[in-house]
Amino acid sequence: MNQTLTEKITQLFADELQPNQKIQSGNFIYICPAYVMTHDNTGAIIPKFNAIGAQKIHNPKQVVITLDHNVQDKSEKNLAKYKKIEEFANKMGTHFYPAGRGIGHQIMCEEGFAWPGTMVVASDSHSNMYGGLGCLGTPIVRTDAAAVWATGKTWWKVPPIAKVNLYGKLNEGVSGKDVIITLCGRYNQDEVLNDVIEFTGEGIKNLSIDDRLTIANMTTEWGALAGVFPIDEITIEWLHNRLNNYGKNERINEEKISKLEYEKLTADVDAYYSKEINLDLSSVLPSVSGPDTVKRMETMCDLKSKKIKINKAYLVSCVNSRVGDLHEAAEIMRGKKVAEGVEFYIAAASSQVQKESELKGDWNALIEAGAIPLPPGCGPCIGLGIGLLKDGEVGISATNRNYKGRMGSPKAHSYLASPAVVATSAIAGYIDYVWEYCPLITYEEVKVNSPKEKDKISVDIIPGFPNEIKGNILFCYQDNLNTDGIYPGKYTYIDDFTPEQQAQVAMENYDTEFQKIAKDGDIIVGGYNFGTGSSREQAVTALKYKGIKLVIAGSFSETYKRNAFNNGFLLIEIPELVNDIKAKYGTEKLTVNTGQLITIDFEKSNASFNNKVYEFDPLGKAAQELIAVGGLNNWVKKKLINNN
Repeated sequence: MNQTLTEKITQLFADELQPNQKIQSGNFIYICPAYVMTHDNTGAIIPKFNAIGAQKIHNPKQVVITLDHNVQDKSEKNLAKYKKIEEFANKMGTHFYPAGRGIGHQIMCEEGFAWPGTMVVASDSHSNMYGGLGCLGTPIVRTDAAAVWATGKTWWKVPPIAKVNLYGKLNEGVSGKDVIITLCGRYNQDEVLNDVIEFTGEGIKNLSIDDRLTIANMTTEWGALAGVFPIDEITIEWLHNRLNNYGKNERINEEKISKLEYEKLTADVDAYYSKEINLDLSSVLPSVSGPDTVKRMETMCDLKSKKIKINKAYLVSCVNSRVGDLHEAAEIMRGKKVAEGVEFYIAAASSQVQKESELKGDWNALIEAGAIPLPPGCGPCIGLGIGLLKDGEVGISATNRNYKGRMGSPKAHSYLASPAVVATSAIAGYIDYVWEYCPLITYEEVKVNSPKEKDKISVDIIPGFPNEIKGNILFCYQDNLNTDGIYPGKYTYIDDFTPEQQAQVAMENYDTEFQKIAKDGDIIVGGYNFGTGSSREQAVTALKYKGIKLVIAGSFSETYKRNAFNNGFLLIEIPELVNDIKAKYGTEKLTVNTGQLITIDFEKSNASFNNKVYEFDPLGKAAQELIAVGGLNNWVKKKLINNN
């Protein structure tokens, strides 16, 4: 069976596979990632780790802890939190990088943790960035991080894998940021939601590692779970430069680089991809996302004449604050001044980046132009520290997210752009860039491939997991049903809210009639992207406590999926079934009691409903164990007991 690069990397880091099992998209497996990174949220993961009864970290060298989010906060409370995290790291013998060293994702690349051809996870959504180096980086939630600390592994369902073919060459003055802004803005109908994206094509040789890291980073905003570039000569050259400039360590050294050159993984010819997108790099123009969403973009051809006034500009964050980014901005700003009434904030992605930028004269050039320096860290990008947007203000930023309220007031407006556009705009006082090349551009449609005939594997059912489940279907048609609809936010921080109370408010914001309709033992069939939005676990447990046996949907939010299995609650994706039920029952009622039974056979991986059989991805040992023992915490406790 031919495999994609993603499947090949996953194969190397999968655990407890069936004999001769070859990884393919849809497999539900255990993974032993090369590394797991946590940042300021380490403070919240430590209690989870302690609660499961773990006394030590399974493999201290697998764990990387960085302090990067709230580095501007010098309050006694935050300093105490940071001290507690550092003491924990020292006690456990993990890798640790203190506040000021830089943003965790940048450190993972600089220090060789995000090694090409490996799998790395982080309790942060921008772990996708590692894909710029050919490393499969993907996010996990905090409970998963505690599980990896304790056992060395967690679970993963291998997502659908899409291919983005890049050909041609970027025009002078166009960057990787413009590429990903274009992809987010032009393909904005959830085409790659919860997919892994593999970038291919002859155009890749024209993209620097900085460009690749930027593109991979913002595949998160595009909706993907990972974005992976191939491992090529440019990757190898970048590693050699790191070695020459910063010396060797146990991860970056001549031996490892030489081995990588001769053994680098590549996707098989004719590997299957669920969908394909082609993009001519020469058609990409300097572009801006927003305001307040990456799904809307305009090129500078359209924006220049609008002269949108700005109050603040930002060159910060893990996506665009590397040496090349700062240099690009400095070249534009040398001998000029930030416009009156504009505040321009800069923060390097790491202390190494800042030092190199200072040596090149770029850092001082930016400050002389009027930039306000911040310490290496996340800062304004995550809405922390000084320089946040106030009511009515407009900001343009080289960060990766412009959700309303993220960088300050929800009554402000935020645009995203490349470092060059941000620097030019800071000088002009409005969104601007020197650009005159404005051809008429058309974009190719997404090619959706026919479903792959997957290898049939016999599913062994473990003790404690049912061979079969039957139940009455409740149909809740809405696509993108968010967690606030399932479990209202006003209850989220009531710490003593009982399971019974959670059950009584399940789906309250979605349908006030749901509580009257739903019965113990029912099975919900939902729409697509079920459970999107906030990561609150109660959106899972409320349905579980209500007595819902499981939820079937066309697709799930990945965070909702992780929270469900981590809490021992079963989810199955069967798009064809959802489509058929939508066609039959329509969308007039929010909740429909169909009065019809569905039978789910886990040995055969199919569901029978209304005289039709629907197939779904097999639930392997990892999924079954999580359900059988009641969730990831219980699974970890069981592992710890068995290992002692």
